[in-house]
Amino acid sequence: MIDIRKLKELVKLMVENDLTELDLQDSDETVNIRRGASEQTVINQQPAFYGGAAPAHAPQAHASSAPDAAPVAAKKDDGLKAIESPMVGTFYSKPTPDAESFAGTGTNVGSDTTVCLIEAMKVFNEIKAETAGTIERVLVKDGDAVEFGQPLFMVRPA
Repeated sequence: MIDIRKLKELVKLMVENDLTELDLQDSDETVNIRRGASEQTVINQQPAFYGGAAPAHAPQAHASSAPDAAPVAAKKDDGLKAIESPMVGTFYSKPTPDAESFAGTGTNVGSDTTVCLIEAMKVFNEIKAETAGTIERVLVKDGDAVEFGQPLFMVRPA
């Protein structure tokens, strides 16, 4: 399984260098990352198989982005700062289904406040606010797929 930090760096390098496709292969796995004209990111990770063909039951993982609503909302959000997703994964507002949310509208946060979890490749990553202020809006719901750089919360800086 590819390390999420390595995957984040690969996606960041693709964006910085305006690359549309990246294929990597080692003895254990193959990773294909593609970005389309609409800034859509597709990640295809699968084990490497020797002998030329993968078995019919071979798993494939895909993640693709939806168009980002941030440019439309930017006019309404003057002075607000976005807390963005540092990775591709699944958004969770609570540590467990029965627990209270880490943060919601009106929550005061500091730079080290955990605001959510993002699950990536079966690993739950705590996401910190990295800013101080009050959360004005929550932009995603539990279970939503999120992309690298996607705004999750809008914060009014303190």
